Amino acid sequence: MQEHTNAPRTEAVMLSFAVPPDRIEEVLRTMRSLGLSPTHDSTPWREALGYTAEAMPGVLLSGARYREGLTQVQLAEKTGIPRRHISEMENGKRPIGKKNARLLGEALGIEPRLLLAV
Repeated sequence: MQEHTNAPRTEAVMLSFAVPPDRIEEVLRTMRSLGLSPTHDSTPWREALGYTAEAMPGVLLSGARYREGLTQVQLAEKTGIPRRHISEMENGKRPIGKKNARLLGEALGIEPRLLLAV
């Protein structure tokens, strides 16, 4: 089972609330009394986690493989793609390519286009 090894990159958490317009001031007062402050600046999750556009296909591949409960070795056996190549694709060191995207998409039950860099 995979474990998280990196500490979170931020100490702040952003929450969103749907509030009736007539209660906005009440909610803001309550939030301030709890030490919370409203903010209008935010960081997209991909940026906060350090994911670049080029890395996203590998992140998706890794997540889909994890969702299916497959190891890299098992996925390699299902697709015929060497395990080392799967590892390199997941870590953004090797492009996935159309042929491999088709094989991986079929094995993982996902749309192959999602595995191709934009």
